[in-house]
Amino acid sequence: MDSKKHPFRRSQAWFGRDDRDGFVHRSWIKNQGYPHDELDGRPVIGICNTWSELTPCNGHFREIAEFVKRGVYEAGGFPLEFPVMSLGETQLRPTAMLFRNLASMDVEESIRGNPIDGVVLLMGCDKTTPSLMMGAASCDLPTIGVSGGPMLNGKFRGKDIGSGTGVWQMSEMVRAGEMTQEDFTEAESCMHRSKGSCMTMGTASTMASMVEALGMSLPENAAIPAADTRRNRLAQMSGRRIVEMVKEDLRMSQILTREAFENAIRTNAAIGGSTNAVIHLIAIAGRMGIKLNLDDWDRLGAEVPCLLNLQPSGKYLMEDFYYAGGLPAVLREIKPILHLNALTANGKTLGENIEKAPCYNRDVIMTPEAPFMKDAGIAVLRGNLAPDGAVIKPSAASAHLLQHRGRAVVFEDIEDFHARIDTDDLDIDEHCIMVLKNCGPKGYPGMAEVGNMPLPPKILQKGITDMVRISDGRMSGTAYGTVVLHTSPEAAAGGPLALVQNGDMIELDVAGRRIHLEVTDEELARRRLNWKPPVHPTRGYQKIYVDHVQQAHLGADLDFLVGGSGALVPRDSH
Repeated sequence: MDSKKHPFRRSQAWFGRDDRDGFVHRSWIKNQGYPHDELDGRPVIGICNTWSELTPCNGHFREIAEFVKRGVYEAGGFPLEFPVMSLGETQLRPTAMLFRNLASMDVEESIRGNPIDGVVLLMGCDKTTPSLMMGAASCDLPTIGVSGGPMLNGKFRGKDIGSGTGVWQMSEMVRAGEMTQEDFTEAESCMHRSKGSCMTMGTASTMASMVEALGMSLPENAAIPAADTRRNRLAQMSGRRIVEMVKEDLRMSQILTREAFENAIRTNAAIGGSTNAVIHLIAIAGRMGIKLNLDDWDRLGAEVPCLLNLQPSGKYLMEDFYYAGGLPAVLREIKPILHLNALTANGKTLGENIEKAPCYNRDVIMTPEAPFMKDAGIAVLRGNLAPDGAVIKPSAASAHLLQHRGRAVVFEDIEDFHARIDTDDLDIDEHCIMVLKNCGPKGYPGMAEVGNMPLPPKILQKGITDMVRISDGRMSGTAYGTVVLHTSPEAAAGGPLALVQNGDMIELDVAGRRIHLEVTDEELARRRLNWKPPVHPTRGYQKIYVDHVQQAHLGADLDFLVGGSGALVPRDSH
């Protein structure tokens, strides 16, 4: 084999050899019917696929992969699809977040250990996007992201209903006696009526938007509905583009710069994005060796107006967002606060990509001069209850509760919450603050989306739909409410949250960025003497996770995964 006919590529360490091992690498892969010339120096493109029937949001990825392959072949590349662990938010227990870091390891080692020159990441459901980005970032090969796209709008009795958001709303209506169980069940089939991920601005759509804002995908990746044939065209064009990226040696590190992350933070505020993006972007940045912290989120995004009238903060859904112009239209509106020279996966700058982006519906995508909501970025709170920070999403909260003082009603864990929340003798009123412990990275384990605690029925029956809630867990990006999340350090790690007792007074002041437990340091020290850490898992991945997971304010990555090892070709296998 004459390797001089083509520039040396990483895959040639496998396929470009004339010895015994070259025979092994080529001969076995030929059993799938590939002709010899496909192994003769063409860029080998790995298609990292999170398809799984257990991950409904990604159930159409076999089809998308075929369109990616078309594009790769058209551009002269050789596509090879490979599976990695798929994380389905709706099915996987105790929480998909527990396995985000494990899946990232799967991605990283699959890329590094195989004859791959460039990578296409197929991602959709919440944690598949950050896990693939984290794993690929640790290798730093030419990489492009292709999201699966949102579902079509849910339709129920003449009205649009949004995935996740509608569930939380209707569930509360059932608990309040305002909706029958039969109607609630009927809505199941009406809400999710096509392939794709949540069509609200949940974490899936948020992270797809983050991928586009970071420059890691082609323009319009974030919002094209999964059922729209333009999603397949984007996949095919991404297949073509990744071959060009390999020839240009355009790597993730050239795109995922400090400026790109700042663009993403500001974009998240402008779209009313999920609080989960905080943890995921910090973790991705950590893999790239870029310092990103909670203060960056507050400094860069807190005063950015939300321009998008989309559930859970607003009215419309992702299908409407795409028809209105999609993410490029939002990015064009916030051009003055973006780094327009940031390089993107198509080889152009962000500024070039959005220069002529149109907006077709001002009721969906508004302007900075007349925004959907002012100062809507994620706010970072600190105080003696959260020394390392906590977050709240003001655009999803009730304005009258953003400054509030109330009596704590404490739930020691999620089982305690479920056992008592519906009981008539629960000592609570609408002025109280609900506190949930032991739902953080170590405590659940995995930091589950349980922070948006359902309200007690006796509160709902008064017509009250929101209360201040505080936890060390997360909440779905589709959720809403005045919910303080990611309290750090978490209770299971001995953070102050572990010491809160029923009857304590807590003050929330979002404008002042403060969350304060009105208990003296001396009393907290006394309580700490009686605190006992929870019993943690003793085997398997869960033990590795609990032993090594960082706290939420650091991105909840495993401490030994921060940074990357590049994509040096490993030792021979024979």
